[in-house]
Order: sequence, then C-alpha cells, then structure tokens
Amino acid sequence: MNKEERLELAEILFPNIEHSREYYEEAYPKRNLSDNAMVTRFGPSPTGFVHMGSLFGSFCDYIFAKQTNGVFYLRIEDTDQKRSVENGIDGIFNDLDAFQITPDESARVGGEYDPYIQSERTEIYQTYVKDLICKGLAYPCFMTEEEIAQIREEQEINKTKLGIYGHYAVDRDLSLEEVKEKINNKEEYVIRLKSPGNSNNQIELVDCIKGKMKFPENDMDVVLLKKDGTPTYHLAHVVDDHLMHTTHVIRGDEWVSSIPLHVQLFEVLGFDMPEYAHTAPITKKENGNIRKLSKRKDPEAKVSYYDEVGIPIDAVKLYLATILNSNFEEWYLNNQDKSIDDFTFTFDKMAVGGTLFDLDKLNNISKTYFSRKSGREVYEETLNYAEKFDKDYYELLKENKEDMIQFLSIEKDGARPRKDISKYSDVKDEFSYAIDSIFKSESYSKYDGDKTYDVELILDYLETLDLTVSNEEWFNGVKEFAISHGYAASPKEYKKNPDEFKGHVGDICEALRVMITGRTKSPDLFSIMKVLGKDKIRERVELYKNIVVK
Repeated sequence: MNKEERLELAEILFPNIEHSREYYEEAYPKRNLSDNAMVTRFGPSPTGFVHMGSLFGSFCDYIFAKQTNGVFYLRIEDTDQKRSVENGIDGIFNDLDAFQITPDESARVGGEYDPYIQSERTEIYQTYVKDLICKGLAYPCFMTEEEIAQIREEQEINKTKLGIYGHYAVDRDLSLEEVKEKINNKEEYVIRLKSPGNSNNQIELVDCIKGKMKFPENDMDVVLLKKDGTPTYHLAHVVDDHLMHTTHVIRGDEWVSSIPLHVQLFEVLGFDMPEYAHTAPITKKENGNIRKLSKRKDPEAKVSYYDEVGIPIDAVKLYLATILNSNFEEWYLNNQDKSIDDFTFTFDKMAVGGTLFDLDKLNNISKTYFSRKSGREVYEETLNYAEKFDKDYYELLKENKEDMIQFLSIEKDGARPRKDISKYSDVKDEFSYAIDSIFKSESYSKYDGDKTYDVELILDYLETLDLTVSNEEWFNGVKEFAISHGYAASPKEYKKNPDEFKGHVGDICEALRVMITGRTKSPDLFSIMKVLGKDKIRERVELYKNIVVK
C-alpha cells in the first residue's frame, strides 16, 4: 500500500481514535528527576496471589528507586482479562502493603502518569498502533485459529521455527481493497506487527545483571492488538514504559527470550529503550534436585504464608536483601545498628544463575532480627500476631504483660544476644514456662531427658536462695551449697575424681532449670528465677514432685 492507502486503512480500522501520538507525548512529559534517579515499575497481573518471585521483583524495584531518589510505581497489567480473578487487584495492593513495599504512584494513590491500570489505557495503545498502520509497520491479519494451527503443524513437521513470519504471514501484503472486502464480510482480525527484522542478523544488548547478550533479530509478525482491540503484553508494556518514563525494567529472566521482540518494538515505535535487568529465578532444592519455586507446590511461595506462621515482614525483607545482593548478609551481621536503608545495592552483586530459596537461612536471619529487638518490642509484635492467629494466647499475654516483657528481655544486652526465636509463634513454645497455666498444662512434657532429680535437695537449696544478689554472687552461693552437700564445685573437679562426689554444681543448676522451666535448656537461669520469685519457684518444685516423682 502507498501512503494514502495506509492513511485510509488507519481510519477504517480506528475510526474513533481522535488523538495523535504527539498528544500523548505531551500529556506524559519527561519526569523532573536527577540523572541517576531510577524509575522502576512493578507490573503484576491480577491473576491470583502475589508469590515470592513477584514479591522479590517488587522489592528490587522499590529498593533501586528509593536509594536513587527515583520513583517506584505499580502498574496493573490486566490485558488478559480471561485470567483475571475477582479482587485480584485488591489482593496485590494488600500483599504489597503487608510488606511495606509502597509505590510512589499507583491506581490507589494516583500520579501524573495515570491511569495505572492497562485495561483503562486501551485508547492510548490503539493510537500508537494506528500510527504504525500509517507507517506500514503493522497490518490487520484475518487468519483463523484453524489456519494458524495448520501452519504450526506444518512447521513442527518440517522442524522449522514456530510462528507467523515470512511466507507464513499471508496477510501482511493484502491490498486495501482486499482488506476492505474482508472487513465488509465481518471477518475477525487482529493487528500484527509487520516486522522489519531478519533472523540472520544479530542484535546486542547489555543487561544490567547478565552483561552483554546477543540474539537473532526478531522477524516474527507478533500480535499487537487482539480481536477485541485490547493490546498484548508486548505492546502495552513498551508503550507504558515509554510514556511513564521507566528507566530500568527489572524482571525475571523468563523474559530474556522476548528481548529481540521488545527491542524491535521500541525501535519501530521510535522510543528510547530503558535499561533491562533480568533477575535469576528463585529456586528450591528438593530430593537432591533444583527446581523453580512453585506457587502451586510450595506454601512458602505464597506471601501470606509468612504472616500466618509469624515470620516478621522485616525479617523476610532482610532475607530478600541477601538474595538481591550477595554481600548484604555479611554487611548486616557486621552492622548491628544499621538497617536495609543504610546499604547500597548494586546490579553487579546480583545472581546471574538460579537463586536458592532456603527456609533454614531465612529462619537464621529471622533469629538475628529478633535478637536485635528489645523484649518489649518482641512482646508487642507477638501480641499483635496472637490477636490475629491465637486468641487464647493473646489474652494470656495481656494478663502477664510485665512478666512476659521481663522474660523476653533476658540475655538481650550482651555482646551475643540469644537467638532462640525465629517467628512469633515460637514465643509461645520457647517461653511456655513464663505463664503458669501453660507451664502446668505441659506437665513437663518438654523435658527430653531421662533423669529424675532430687526434689528434697532442691527444696533444701531454696532455703538459702537470695534473689537480690548479682548473678555472680548467686552462682557462688550455689557452689557453696553444692560443696556442703557433697557435690563438686565444677564439672572439671568432678571429672578428675568422680567417686568422691555425688555430682557437680551443674547438676544442681540443671535440676533447678528442669523443675522451674520444664526443659534442660533455657535463657539465663538466675534471671528466670528473679522474674518468677521464690513463691512460684517453690510451687514449681512441688509440682515437679507431684507429677514426676510422685
């Protein structure tokens, strides 16, 4: 077709498109940001819950925009309406809100580059496709699904590349009269790109993470607009990234194969390209094999999982930071007074291959997170968790507030604070001895040893117990008691001459610990006893006598 025919065709195909592409270029002006500021976007589809891979992607977008004083925006990519689910958009916002990954611009908060939902931008996409029709870079394709299936079957038999290209693109050179006739006959059509590419040529792109990459040039006449006039993802994201002035597209490396097409779309539309950063997939080790983390198979792939089991949002984000940059974990462990905001993330420290999602490592990072929290902070956060997931425990926490804060504060101030909690639900288990009703209901079921301790010896010791002294003075008193009752003052002394002693001072401490906590391991024993007080300590020793010794 000549120019006049293409212009006529454009009007036939898009009679209701009034604006030109220049109109939208003016409506979406360049952002007023510094040269190094990054504009990133998270573009989820409302097809289900946000999974860990999507959360990691949004976290990357958020971090890089924030640390460069740029803009992070949320764009809902709902061009595939058949796959959209009810309340899918609300679910996306709620999941991001839960992780405090707050976009600067979105359908909820607005922004100068709205609308931020692609289904509301159809007229914009059609405007740019109309312009491509005018320039001979797009065309209506009337091929039926059956015809396309036959072509695919032929290509599979001949073992040639699959798709509509070259002589398979039978409608790319229809005359204007032929197009008019088909439209008059009510034949359905899509709009395809008239690719100017040649697969024998190569393109080169420097990815921010993967480095220099080479690909065959795209020669596929891909669909730009579907039969209902809505855009495909390929077209929509290119137009939107241009108009919203995205500087860095951070996305999973499943999109690497689409790079030639996307580069070509930027070129034929006359847009400057953003920089691309393709992240490695998040993987999981299973039965010795490595596979991609699955939102169908793996509960930890669903972001609501962490709220349900009680792993703090900030701990999950710390773990995501270790995935994002390989040098973050060491920095975090060596900088106890710093937060994620104090670390500078870079693309060159991101994984090129797969990234193993390790729940054990997440739990360890979460333990470090808890170790840096005050007892009062742990109490308040656990209270909030229990109110949502364990109402009975919530009431007990409220009733025992001051004691719980004291218990949770034990061994928090030293150079090596204890690391016995990885999630809020652990508090109930690890500190069951802190609340009388829970302790009594356990009936020493948490004791994993086979000893029966001397109750009378411990009752005798309690007559000498002074809870007003220092920890050091208390332990010296236990040693004196041990010596006076035929026990060695240290395990080392006992080991030298075991026949001369009934045991050593550690045995007495162990007996005390088991009787008042129901377990052989706990935070500092004397600190626990000071919170309990002598009356409760004696009650628990008597309880042990009645339940275990009988």
